Amino acid sequence: MSHVGIRIEKVDLPGIGVRHDLVTEHGRRISVVSHRDGERDLGVFDEDDPDACRNSVPLNDEEAAALADVLGASVMLSRLTSLSDETAGLYTEQIALPTDSPFLNRTLGDTKARTRTHASIVAIVRDGQVIPSPTPAESLRAGDVIVAVGTREGLDGVSRLLANGPD
Repeated sequence: MSHVGIRIEKVDLPGIGVRHDLVTEHGRRISVVSHRDGERDLGVFDEDDPDACRNSVPLNDEEAAALADVLGASVMLSRLTSLSDETAGLYTEQIALPTDSPFLNRTLGDTKARTRTHASIVAIVRDGQVIPSPTPAESLRAGDVIVAVGTREGLDGVSRLLANGPD
């Protein structure tokens, strides 16, 4: 994955703190101002005037961490998905755990998904956070989204397995 075209500029703000500006490949500027007192603001700059901040959103620690988690999770899923672009016949799929799955509140190991389908469960998305490389002891919960990698046939098998249990 290339980072060409992405710039992050650091600007010291005397008496305030520091500002980090991300300039996207389309020329949009987004900034994070980290105040000396620990507060932070997310700024979105005007498209027509890149020096004019259009909107500023104060973020507390929990909000900043949640935003970082959401962005991190989406990047991780994008990278997993791009794996299938590079490998012929290998796909990545997100499968919502059915609310009536026989594996609800049971461990991932109970599914024996890899043995039964020849597809691998590489992550679980839960409450907006990614659990990468989950162990067989990881419990499956309502609302989980399973990220699996395998052949088309294997992924279809994982979907069926999670919905209906073993054949």
